[in-house]
Order: sequence, then C-alpha cells, then structure tokens
Amino acid sequence: MLIGVPKEIKNHEYRIGLTPAGVRELVAAGHQVIVQADGGTAIGFTDELYQAAGATIIASADEIFATAEMIIKVKEPQPEECKKLRPGQLLFTYLHLAPDPTQTQLLVDSGASCIAYETVTAPGGGLPLLAPMSEVAGRMSIQAGAHHLEKAQGGLGVLLGGVPGVAPADVLIVGGGVVGTQAARMAVGMGANVTILDRSLPRLRQLDTEFNGRVNCVYSTVDALETLTAQADLVVGAVLIPGAAAPKLITREMVANMKPGAVMVDVAIDQGGCFETSKPTSHQEPTYVVDGVVHYCVTNMPGGVARTSTMALTNATLPFALQLANKGLGAAVAADPHLMAGLNVHDGKVTYQAVADSLGYDYVDPSTLF
Repeated sequence: MLIGVPKEIKNHEYRIGLTPAGVRELVAAGHQVIVQADGGTAIGFTDELYQAAGATIIASADEIFATAEMIIKVKEPQPEECKKLRPGQLLFTYLHLAPDPTQTQLLVDSGASCIAYETVTAPGGGLPLLAPMSEVAGRMSIQAGAHHLEKAQGGLGVLLGGVPGVAPADVLIVGGGVVGTQAARMAVGMGANVTILDRSLPRLRQLDTEFNGRVNCVYSTVDALETLTAQADLVVGAVLIPGAAAPKLITREMVANMKPGAVMVDVAIDQGGCFETSKPTSHQEPTYVVDGVVHYCVTNMPGGVARTSTMALTNATLPFALQLANKGLGAAVAADPHLMAGLNVHDGKVTYQAVADSLGYDYVDPSTLF
C-alpha cells in the first residue's frame, strides 16, 4: 500500500503522523511511504532520517493526497485537506466529529473512509489510540494550569504546592479517567491539594487505592460541583463520552462564583468542552477570561510537546496502521471489531452512532458494509 504522511497545518501543530521508526516498520512490511518535506523537522525528525528509514520525500501535500491510498495524520483534517480526499481513500487520524458539523459534512462529501483514533477500542476496554495523548494532555493540564495561575499570566498568583507556612493550591479534577488520573499524578507530585470528581464508585475506589489517600475522591453531583468549583484555584475538565460531545458539567453560574484569577483547563475541548464557558483556543493565544476566571482551552494540547507526543502516538497507532496496510480496509475491519469501532465515515455514510446522533445523520452499521 502507498501510505502518505502530510505535514500538519493546524496552528502550532508540530506533531507528525509517523516517526522514522514507524516508517521503517511499514517499509519492512513491504509498503511504500511518502512523507511531506520538513514534516517532522521542527521536532528533530529530519527528511534525511525519513529517507534513511525508506520513505520518499514529497514536496507538496497536494501530491500526497492525490496519490496515497492511506493518509496517516495527527489532527483532524482542516477544510482544505478534507477537500483533497477522494472516494476509496483511507484517512487514519484523530477526528472528533461530534462537535464539528463542518468537518463531518466535508468528510461525508469526500467519499473517503475515515477511521478516528479516538474511537478505536481495545479487547480489555479503553481507547488505546486516545490514551497516549490523554496521558500527555492530563500531565500538561497541570503544567499549563500552574503557569497561568502566575499573576503575570492573569492568574491569582498562587504557587500550586505552596511553601512551608502557606497552604497549597486547591486543584479540582472533573473526571477520573486517563486524563484525570494523569493530572492528579502531576498535581500531587507538585504538592497541591487535589480532589477528583467522578460518577463511578468503583473508579473512585481504585483512585483512592492508587493514590493511597493523597487525593480526595468525591462522587460527582451538581452540589459537589458547585461547592468545589467555588473553592478551587485550578479546575481541570477531564470528561469523556467516547465519540460524543462532552457534557457541559460546569455551568456559567458556577464559573461566576469562582475566585477571580482562578484557572480552568478544559481538556475535553476537542469534544466541545465540558464547561459552558469554553471555546477553542490555540497555542498562540491559549487563554481568555470569563467573569475573572482564566480559561485555557487549547484544542491540540499535546502539540505543545510535539516530539514526545509523536513518539507516543506512533507507538500506539503503528500496529493498527500495519493491519490496514497489510489487509486493506475491508479485511482489516472485518477481522478486528475494535478497529471497526474506529470507522466514523465510509463512502458518504456516517458509521459511528454517537456522531450520527449528535449531528442528525442516519447511522449505518459498519458491520453491514464489509
């Protein structure tokens, strides 16, 4: 199979769909890989490294989209990229379609087959292609929150871990999944007072054991959200419903009752955000202020540590990319229901239930198509 890896074009997005090591694995399996010139140069993956791994360097994205049978990316295709896709072509990347009607319509119109990293499942449960970026984003959420709590960044002027004689900051993490766990690990390590909210009692018990009582594990209710957001210096939104739009758990009224200079980091922003006051931001302009509260809602947080993220992502996606390249789409998804769960759009049809429900499309069961 001819596999194309274009350079990412989203604002301050320096990740790339494959590392040179990933390219080498695909080439060793008998496939051709074309990589856009300077696609990974910003993070130390030079064209020479890709060539040494067996890739061909292509000057333009247009040529990659026009010739490749499978496109491997990181972020959702931007409108100009969607328009380059064609019927029969396979797109393998993050999509986050439920809160994005424009992208969904463009992908439906393209006739391409589009597999979303974030909805591929695993035999033991979980989302194996979302997990590595969730780990990165969870850890980054505390770094970003701590930075923006500094007075010069518009925050309250609070040190997350405090100092002897001064209490540490109060960190509230809404959601106890991968993002929430990694955020808690970082916040605890920095000495903050950490509370995790979740609606799963078994998960809260696991977290209580994992953190050996160093984290306050609280069942999530409206009352708990109202009380704890008002006390918090930093709130991290870490809520996920796979493939669907995130629920708006923290209301505008709750934000208005928070401390002036408190910081909110919405890691769920790719799925529309879990704060009513959230709107997408970029690494170039990461924050804005509502009712005196600093909001950090960057839609590609892991892009800020692009080298680490690219390596972690390739480690996770490579086995699935090999399946698709070796067998072709139909045989690969027919043989692996977890890969089939990633198929969101195929041949002009929406094939993921939560996306269809969110955006008003007729849902087509992908198992009936292969």
